[in-house]
Amino acid sequence: MLSSSQLNALAKALKGLSAEDEDTAGTFIELTEQGLGKTPAADLWRHLMAVDLSFFQSETAQRLRAEGRDEGRDEGRVEGRTEDILRLLDGRGVEMSAEERERITGCRDLGTLDVWFTRVITATSAAEVFESGEAG
Repeated sequence: MLSSSQLNALAKALKGLSAEDEDTAGTFIELTEQGLGKTPAADLWRHLMAVDLSFFQSETAQRLRAEGRDEGRDEGRVEGRTEDILRLLDGRGVEMSAEERERITGCRDLGTLDVWFTRVITATSAAEVFESGEAG
């Protein structure tokens, strides 16, 4: 039978593991709870999980993490598209002012960046990239 201090140490270790490998930590949490069955230690374990590691069980927390991942992916796409546009303009020798460069790096709308990216392929000036009809 595991003591209270042993369960506490295990909970802390799993919390540390969760920062690097949340899936594995979640698996260990489930297996530990199943292994403890209906013992008094199982009640203590559930209490520890509710207090210290509630983010493993909370549907709200899971939803917020998923939203955060989606936002991170979107942000990564925006940054990648911005880099692509600048790389193409620079690689093709198209000159641009500091303001035009700032307009590209400041744009956070992926749709606008996609339009600009398509235009960059054939543009002979930065002004052609921004011609009317873009969303930003």
